[in-house]
Amino acid sequence: MSLAVRDEGLAELMDDPACDPDLLRATLVRFGTVNRFVSGWGVVYRTRLRPHLASLGRPARVLDIGSGGGDLIDRVAAAARRDGLDVTWTGIDPDPRALEVALARTPIAGASFREADAATLVREGLTYDAVLSNHVLHHLGDGLPAFAEESLALSRGIVLHSDIARSRLAYGLYAVGITPFQRGTFLRTDGLRSIRRSYTRAELTAALEGDNPGVWSVERPVPFRLVAVGRGRA
Repeated sequence: MSLAVRDEGLAELMDDPACDPDLLRATLVRFGTVNRFVSGWGVVYRTRLRPHLASLGRPARVLDIGSGGGDLIDRVAAAARRDGLDVTWTGIDPDPRALEVALARTPIAGASFREADAATLVREGLTYDAVLSNHVLHHLGDGLPAFAEESLALSRGIVLHSDIARSRLAYGLYAVGITPFQRGTFLRTDGLRSIRRSYTRAELTAALEGDNPGVWSVERPVPFRLVAVGRGRA
């Protein structure tokens, strides 16, 4: 196995419509715990999302694309409440299995979830003050440019897409660190496959720039993480 290049042909178990529903449900639920250790959203919220929302001086609307079981909204919504910010949160995911898990969690104040993708919301003419995603980019393949454009079209302000930074060290540390959490889930297999499918900073920058250089910047807020930062066009 080599991590020198992205393994775009590698499929994750949880993306299989016929995968074990109990293992999938457990995986989506346990993402909340794992992401607190690896996703870096605490830093991204403090340095990027909170300053933007606070600068509006009014209630805000935030969209999470590919919201899965709702753990990202749960985390940033709690942080925003502690900071006295008035925010309405919307999570969308095209997978009804993910929506089921999100709707089954303890309700999050000011949050709603629906089965949809970004293209659907663009057609509906919806807009938000910020658009987020977590662990979505490495799934997209050739669909990345369209997804990037859709997210810009949905945002009146900042766009933040967070994902894994591929590296051998990230692979090795995750293989060991996930052990206490993996039982009864897809977390170990799919997490390692996600790393193999993910981008380096240079690769993601090139993939997002395309014919629109300067629209996106790619940052490394914490080790082993990338955040693509864009300015919405809505």
